[in-house]
Amino acid sequence: MQIHKVAVIGSGVMGGTIAAHLANAGIPSLLLDIVPSKLSAKEEAAGLTLEDRKVRNSIAETNKAKLLKMNPAPFLVPEFADRIEVGNLSDDLGRLGEVDWVIEVVVERLDIKVDLFKKVAAHVRPGTIVTSNTSGISLKSMVSDLPESFTRYFLGTHFFNPPRYMKLLELIPGPNTDPEIITFLAEFGERALGKGVVMAKDTPNFIANRIGVFGLAVTLQEMLRSGLTVDEVDALTGPVMGRPKSASFRTVDLVGLDTFIHTANTVAVGVPAEKENFTLPEFMQTMLTNGWLGDKTKQGFYKKSKGPKGRVIEVLDPQTMTYVPQKVVKFASLDKAKAAGSLTEKIRTLVSGKDAGAEFSWNVLKPVLLYAATIAKDIADNIPGIDEGMRWGFNWEMGPFELWDALGVKTIADRVVAEGGTLPPLVEELLSKGNTHFYQKTETGQVSYFEAGAYIPKAVSPYAYSMKQAHKEGKEIFGNAGASLMDLGDGVACLEFHSPNNSIGADIVTMIQKSLVEVEKNYLGMVIGNQGKNFCVGANLMLILLEAEEENWDEIDLMIRALQNEMMALKHAKKPVVAAPFGMTLGGGAEICLHSHAIQASSELYMGLVELGVGLIPGGGGTKEMAVRAMEGVLPGIQVSPDYFFAKRFEAVAMAQVSTSAEKARQLGFLRNYDRYSMNADHVILDAKARVIDMARNFRPNLPTKVKAGGSGVRAMLELALYGMREGNYISEYDQHLGKKLAYVMSGGDRPAGMLVDEQYLLDLEREAFMSLIGEPRTQDRIRHMLTKGKPLRN
Repeated sequence: MQIHKVAVIGSGVMGGTIAAHLANAGIPSLLLDIVPSKLSAKEEAAGLTLEDRKVRNSIAETNKAKLLKMNPAPFLVPEFADRIEVGNLSDDLGRLGEVDWVIEVVVERLDIKVDLFKKVAAHVRPGTIVTSNTSGISLKSMVSDLPESFTRYFLGTHFFNPPRYMKLLELIPGPNTDPEIITFLAEFGERALGKGVVMAKDTPNFIANRIGVFGLAVTLQEMLRSGLTVDEVDALTGPVMGRPKSASFRTVDLVGLDTFIHTANTVAVGVPAEKENFTLPEFMQTMLTNGWLGDKTKQGFYKKSKGPKGRVIEVLDPQTMTYVPQKVVKFASLDKAKAAGSLTEKIRTLVSGKDAGAEFSWNVLKPVLLYAATIAKDIADNIPGIDEGMRWGFNWEMGPFELWDALGVKTIADRVVAEGGTLPPLVEELLSKGNTHFYQKTETGQVSYFEAGAYIPKAVSPYAYSMKQAHKEGKEIFGNAGASLMDLGDGVACLEFHSPNNSIGADIVTMIQKSLVEVEKNYLGMVIGNQGKNFCVGANLMLILLEAEEENWDEIDLMIRALQNEMMALKHAKKPVVAAPFGMTLGGGAEICLHSHAIQASSELYMGLVELGVGLIPGGGGTKEMAVRAMEGVLPGIQVSPDYFFAKRFEAVAMAQVSTSAEKARQLGFLRNYDRYSMNADHVILDAKARVIDMARNFRPNLPTKVKAGGSGVRAMLELALYGMREGNYISEYDQHLGKKLAYVMSGGDRPAGMLVDEQYLLDLEREAFMSLIGEPRTQDRIRHMLTKGKPLRN
């Protein structure tokens, strides 16, 4: 079974962004919507009629065009929009026979869906997978009148918005879904689409929205009862509670008040016994009537406007329905919680305080934990599915059962009982068996979860690898404070960074050298990867600044030489080296990737040589490597003007451009044509390992080569561009100075155009320019500003 092409029916925000994500995964789609009932003014002026194909496809075409204007961008690169073909439901239903999967994303009305699926069933090929992206309507009721030959291949696929960025994909089997289809689509969702797949049951709002919306409803009710303000609530229900920075009400503004109300009403109608839990305050209906929907209308719980001093953010007062200035939130319990160590300690401190903030926090956390335990068996196959659903769908750091364990099941249970509450049967069952945790871990980190009176091993994806688990299993070959060399098995090692922010210092440089020696003796090859927040944010700027302030020039020179030497050692290693970058991969982190034999990145890769932002040029071989790549692909003996090739690479470095995806990194010249990326970040390490094994079968090390210098003509062209940008006030005088240094190095210094130079010559030019710049006061000011403010200084 394979999926080569998909039809998405419904081109609104959700349907369009699902089609965009399919395009990101290399899967073309047919995006269909209804035929408009009347002409637009522009169409009338053009003399078109309702029978013109352009008009009949206009709804889908217009919505496709909107995708290119969305922020955050739904495509890895805009060019991927070409993978979406538009059509309409009147003329193109017959084309459903071309596709392997149909995804319905139309309005949430049962009668419309029933009618649509009857039409779909008449046109799809036998065995075509058909899914609904509904968030609440019963799957069984949608296809109750359709034959078993259709319903065998029918189920729910609930993507979370925006699909490119939200990891969760809930799969909901229908009443007759073939288990093989479920297994196939779960693997396809994880592997090809990069999703965290959770199996849900056919109940209103499924898993994540059921619990997440309940939690928000409870928060609203408790806010009104306690008299706390919207900004006070968000301060208490954000990162300090293991939730995203958007907390409660910023989250509602992000998803849209109308969407939130609809989702809450779905449960209120679908589960009458819980109607009271999901009944929202009257002031929210007023907000809906007023059109205060959140970010899309620029006001919701927060109102954004422009003032004399820039952007102004005000917060809604539900009592008066007016907007008031934000205030500094102060609770003793909140201050103590923020100062605590781990997340568990933060939450424990927050809910055990004695002030109004602590009381509120406990009163919104307790019902969520009790509710999750009460409905667990109704909405999911197991408790890991619930925890994963909340982590992947709502960006909670810990799911509800992980929170039960972290805070202590018995501790919470005793407090609930002492306050006159009732424990869910699942909690009573756990405690009656003498157990104190929903999860158990072995000494090597293997996890089991509680179900039906016993502990069941938690399933582990065969495509994912856990560095944390590998350390527990004693897979470390050797290491230091900054990095470890790990044994991935099958003859492949992995150099893992774990310094603060994965920044490059002497410890990592030492480990690169030591690891290459070990790998060349005893392994097939090496992956360079880790599972930190980001792959690598570059060199240790603080260390470089301290040395510069002490005028330890020889020490800095030795540091740069050592880094350059190890980059070249990577490039000329006798065994294949595959870099596995993800997230922020900046400066020295990008240079490590550029010197590896191949890159297996995450699709979400934010890579850039950003040194000019701190008044330097790339000094670990990055400038040299971009110069080398400027002429790459030009066949030997062919004379071409190098201006264009150098200009694109120069621009990427001079403007400190950072890719917005792995595919954009390819366009900027950081990835070559043979470099690849994984849609699922959890799979990058093992995918990189597979690349190493494949390359090792017939590997030939890179040999030293000569490079053609761009020469004075290229340099003059680059400097002219810098002059134009300075005259247009796009860059500062110092930016122009830095750009000239970069142009001098990339074009080969004083060597004439076309002269062959070796890479060491370019490295020496690079290092000399770096050393000259680090001594300049304006560069040191830029570094200080970056370290203190976290953003570039344009001095």
